[in-house]
Amino acid sequence: MAAPLSRPRPSILLVGPTGSGKTPLGDEIERRGLHGRRCCHFDFGANLRAAASGPAGRYGLSARELAAVRASLSTGALFEANDMAMIVKILVRFVEMRCSSPESLLVLNGLPRHRGQAEGLADIVSVGHVISLEADAAVIRKRIRLDPGRDRAGREDDELDAVVRRLTVFHERTAPLVGYYRERGIPVSAVAVTAGMSAAEMYEDVELLTKDLRFEEFG
Repeated sequence: MAAPLSRPRPSILLVGPTGSGKTPLGDEIERRGLHGRRCCHFDFGANLRAAASGPAGRYGLSARELAAVRASLSTGALFEANDMAMIVKILVRFVEMRCSSPESLLVLNGLPRHRGQAEGLADIVSVGHVISLEADAAVIRKRIRLDPGRDRAGREDDELDAVVRRLTVFHERTAPLVGYYRERGIPVSAVAVTAGMSAAEMYEDVELLTKDLRFEEFG
């Protein structure tokens, strides 16, 4: 297992169904920062795809772990408790390479995906705010077709059946994270996503919703 970080990294979590705009929003937050603080966007899906396309050693993964990554990308299955060592390896490697300053704010996208992962990452990340991107299935279908964030090109998992499957998994496993964090006193802010909404427009909402964010209280 990758060596743990010296202390949990201050983080905000983006939660939303597939196609809601988490990736372009995360990129926008990284580009612009948030309230004067440098941000690093950890896109778990992008890191999984990068791991799957290379040798096992690229992220320090074993052959078994690499096979699990490829299987997850193929089927949409979520990682469970027995996969936490692999998840931590990928996250820690990202932090070491892209977000080494402990003062940088980590923007989590795609991880954690359910309560078990959230609990398993408690010693690695300290989530201080949750941004919930909210859109119904009709809006999601339009966004995937319009691709306002320009992040869907080449995605092999955007076929209708795959999208429906991922939306079902989201509502069953991931959406309850909002309640999980609320129960722990973590503020949750909702962004109503429209079909053509850009990352820049989402960022303006996020900046306003997090204006009272107290970074010193993270961790």
